[in-house]
Amino acid sequence: MNTVIILRRELKSYFATPLAYVFILIFLVLANAFTFYFGGFFERGQADLAPFFNFHPWLYLFLVPAISMRLWAEERKSGSIELLMTQPVTLWQAVLGKFFAAWIFTALALALTFPIWITVNYLGSPDNGTIFAAYIGSLMLAGGFLAIGSCMSALTRNQVIAFILAVVVCFGFLMAGYPLVLELVSGWASKFWAGPFLVDAVAGLSFLRHFESIAKGVIDIRDVLYFAMLIALFLLATAIALDVRKAE
Repeated sequence: MNTVIILRRELKSYFATPLAYVFILIFLVLANAFTFYFGGFFERGQADLAPFFNFHPWLYLFLVPAISMRLWAEERKSGSIELLMTQPVTLWQAVLGKFFAAWIFTALALALTFPIWITVNYLGSPDNGTIFAAYIGSLMLAGGFLAIGSCMSALTRNQVIAFILAVVVCFGFLMAGYPLVLELVSGWASKFWAGPFLVDAVAGLSFLRHFESIAKGVIDIRDVLYFAMLIALFLLATAIALDVRKAE
């Protein structure tokens, strides 16, 4: 119950300032611009939303940290976190309430892209099951970014630093399965007998690899578990960081 109360308070705080409307507007404008201009939606001549979803990881890379940077950094800077913790709520209830509020807000922004789904159905006969799966994958991807951003926000009082840290860590997870990261890891991992296994493990952490799998219309339990475990891990790290720094 306390989690729901915090969730509602956070959602109201988003719409109490222009932040929510600015974020939603920027997200919708950029999503459509990338889809129609850079993705060549009409030029492809195919009734699908691949050009739309292909750019979501890169949109989230900068827009989601902009949401998550204020989750805890502002609370710690203003001292309101001390007031929050004196209320009859546990640390986990506060962490979950804030996270789910941000996730619901992001889901709302994603849901407002429904006209493009209507458009592709008007122009052709797409596989709506694949499109629905891609929306689920996009939402889980946003949840992973938010969990990372929440953790980074809990580590600092400065929102700008929280934003930069979140972008860097999220970028690392995005590129984990690509040469940019794998070559860096294999360079020093080759010195150990378990090097190849470590490289494979890092490759398996790639956000893009798991998201692209779901976006193809296949909701594999392994991809769902990956995002669920990653979200749980970074929310746990958020709670630990807050507990360690609550006296500061």
